[in-house]
Amino acid sequence: MKPRVSLITLGVDDLQRALTFYRDGLGLPTEGIIGEQFENGAVAFFDLQPGLRLAVWPRKSLAKDSGLPLGAASATEISLAHNVSSRAEVDEVMDQAKAAGAVVVKPAQNTFWGGYAGYFQDPDGHLWEVAWNPEMLPGD
Repeated sequence: MKPRVSLITLGVDDLQRALTFYRDGLGLPTEGIIGEQFENGAVAFFDLQPGLRLAVWPRKSLAKDSGLPLGAASATEISLAHNVSSRAEVDEVMDQAKAAGAVVVKPAQNTFWGGYAGYFQDPDGHLWEVAWNPEMLPGD
């Protein structure tokens, strides 16, 4: 397998709420909800960095498509990390997420590995880390 990820899909309980959070609250670019004409097809895609998109898709649709039973959501099975260029930017993004309706589960603070980071959960409980890591600064 070539090390290439092009899409990250988050299962959500309320597609419209997820769209509003990521588009209006976090400012991620999107065309909105598409695929509503298909059974279990409604989804929203958000452009991240070149070659990578985030999708939000109803959990029941993801379960049906994969053939797995719909299970209980768990916030600690995966976390997405958003690396930024400064400590101040960590605080800005955490404030933006909170204003958009996220729950701050760990306020930004100095880390054991020499950085600065905090965690929030989106309205469906998905865990996001916002971090300034002096060893992994973003290219932009």
